[in-house]
Amino acid sequence: MPIDPSKALGAELGEGTYTYTKDDVILYHLGLGAGVPATDPKELEYTYEKNLKVLPSFGVIPTFGAMGGMGNVEGLSFNFAMLLHGEQDLEVHQPIPPEATITNRGKVAEIWDKGKAALVVLQVDSSDESGQPLFTNRFSLFLRGEGGFGGEPGPKAGNKKPDREPDGVVEKTLMPQQALIYRLSGDKNPLHADPEFAKMAGFEPPIIHGLCSYGVVCKAIVDDVLDGDTTKVAGWKARFAGVGYPGETYVISYWKEGDKILVEAKSKERDAIIISNAAVTVRS
Repeated sequence: MPIDPSKALGAELGEGTYTYTKDDVILYHLGLGAGVPATDPKELEYTYEKNLKVLPSFGVIPTFGAMGGMGNVEGLSFNFAMLLHGEQDLEVHQPIPPEATITNRGKVAEIWDKGKAALVVLQVDSSDESGQPLFTNRFSLFLRGEGGFGGEPGPKAGNKKPDREPDGVVEKTLMPQQALIYRLSGDKNPLHADPEFAKMAGFEPPIIHGLCSYGVVCKAIVDDVLDGDTTKVAGWKARFAGVGYPGETYVISYWKEGDKILVEAKSKERDAIIISNAAVTVRS
């Protein structure tokens, strides 16, 4: 049996450090489309080191290496080509500094049986140099063809949008070269750059990274709802309901519900949902 929760659940993925600089943060922001207009004081806070602030969604970037150990976990054998990134849940424990050396510790936190697929949740806890928690990522990964091992199906998706008109709508147009810039932050999957590779996977042209869409939507909420205050975000959780393409316009609807801002993002050109069941948790 490729998936054996009795062996894989709770398995440690190891510990490692990751150092990033202000240039890495700026490059990440540029990959989300920051810097338009280039001289806008609010955009310069994302793209110029003088008063640099860090978008909370940057917290996904320093954790890629921590997940590499999943391929060595006993009871978690699968074909990486059949892996889909289903959801991303980021908890921000304190404002993210513009440069730091952090320690990542990963583990297999949950395993659910979805019938035709297994849903594996990897948790990566990141701390700063003093050992204080900085942020926690939970990557929900669908392993197609690996279900049916007799496990529980897991909880249903939350953060459903209210049955009313949104409190606001923001439109963000992606750059034609956006995926080519975003991939320089670490995700070099050719699906997002190589037309021939993307076509073999059923996409034409190459698609936007799911975590790029995740960052674009996060920035829209921070800028247009939280007045640009990145420190107000205590958490950001989203389901990748569809794909986005370079050059498209994202129509981002939001609903204020207590300490949460519920979010949905669609392609304006295709009327197709890209991000759903999403919520920004606002720090009190």
